[in-house]
Amino acid sequence: MVDESAPARQRVVIVGAGFTGLAAALKLAQRGVAVTVLEQDTQVGGLASGFTVGDTHVLEKFYHHWFTSDRYVMDLISELDASDQVLLRRTRTGMFYSGSLFRLSTPLDLLRFSALGFADRIRLGVLALRARSVRDWRSLEALTAAQWLRGMAGDRVYRVVWEPLLRSKFGEFADDVSAVWMWNKLKLRGGSRGADGAETLAYFRGGFPALAQRLQREIERLGGSVLTGVAAEGLRCETGGVRAVATAAGEIPADAVIATPALPLVARLLQGHVAAPYVEALSRVRYLANVCLVMEMDRSLSETYWLNVNDPGFPFVGVVEHTNFEPAAHYGGRHIAYLSRYLPETDPMYSLPADEVMAFCLPHLQRIFPAFQADWVLQHHVWRARYAQPVVTRDYPRTIPDMQTPLPGVYIASMAQIYPEDRGTNYAVRSGQRVADVVTGFLSRDR
Repeated sequence: MVDESAPARQRVVIVGAGFTGLAAALKLAQRGVAVTVLEQDTQVGGLASGFTVGDTHVLEKFYHHWFTSDRYVMDLISELDASDQVLLRRTRTGMFYSGSLFRLSTPLDLLRFSALGFADRIRLGVLALRARSVRDWRSLEALTAAQWLRGMAGDRVYRVVWEPLLRSKFGEFADDVSAVWMWNKLKLRGGSRGADGAETLAYFRGGFPALAQRLQREIERLGGSVLTGVAAEGLRCETGGVRAVATAAGEIPADAVIATPALPLVARLLQGHVAAPYVEALSRVRYLANVCLVMEMDRSLSETYWLNVNDPGFPFVGVVEHTNFEPAAHYGGRHIAYLSRYLPETDPMYSLPADEVMAFCLPHLQRIFPAFQADWVLQHHVWRARYAQPVVTRDYPRTIPDMQTPLPGVYIASMAQIYPEDRGTNYAVRSGQRVADVVTGFLSRDR
């Protein structure tokens, strides 16, 4: 329902149709603002956009789930009258370490984790509880993840459990990753565990692309426009602020602009319109790229949903077998597994053809799953994201820009700004709603 008390028919262009852009567009459209969302991809959803499996079933290009504590996205789903589409699933987690597979789904599994001595198993078990008890996360900003984890659980727990994961994900930056980033990860995962210690995660019926498309339809029903396959190429500015966004199809008038892409991309959009030091500061924010191999198989690898791989030499941070979360029956009986690797965009693997990525991974998979054979794979896909993970180091808070840029009417809402939280659709929704409030205030003053 349109809020008649809000500024009517003022024009906002939103760059990017990920969940931040869509959440902002929905809130502004509900307030009577004329919203246009530009998405250079052919579909909405950003990193949660999808592709077709087995001719008819839609799957995310990069694995996704929600934690049960993700209230912003759950409230949005309720607002769309789609709460009955949220699926809650218990999951199984595990670890491959020193040539062995360990199940780590429950406290009893942890007690059986023979890679650690008994005292260290207890230290690992209470780590999540201690993380959830942290009330002032700013007190962690002076520490690296390594320093904090060693202090909380000891050196042996760090070397067996956490150091391999940090090095696999962050590579050369592993020793500089902030304790705040690690704390948030432990807090989220701990918050999704029930009284028995088992983890429950959430999913959307039909996948995250189905929710993104539902948002698109609601924005359009309220009079907004969502244009896919259309990239923002520049801004037209006059004294006092932005006036239009340039695209290959022509200019789109704008009283305000919300830019949701990665900060270096926003820097290009602002270049020539704001002072050079500001553009340079946006460009200095570091990101890791991601290569994600998705395998469609005729059988399962294991019973584990989320398998962390803590053995050196494995080229991916872990194996996520999606159909141990969302049943294979929803994908025509095909079993789906993701292998995700974070890396600099200069790494040769980032540009490898899909068949070469698959061939490279086969022997590594057989190390973990000795029975695995190449002919289990019916089809494979490789997806790439240049700006997949901001590198959150101790100095990271000083690099985060405000939502409001020096250019009047232009605002930034990107995943790099949701600190102390990390990426995810839940905080993307929060960010979009917050920037919509800020832009509403700007439009009200501008009338």
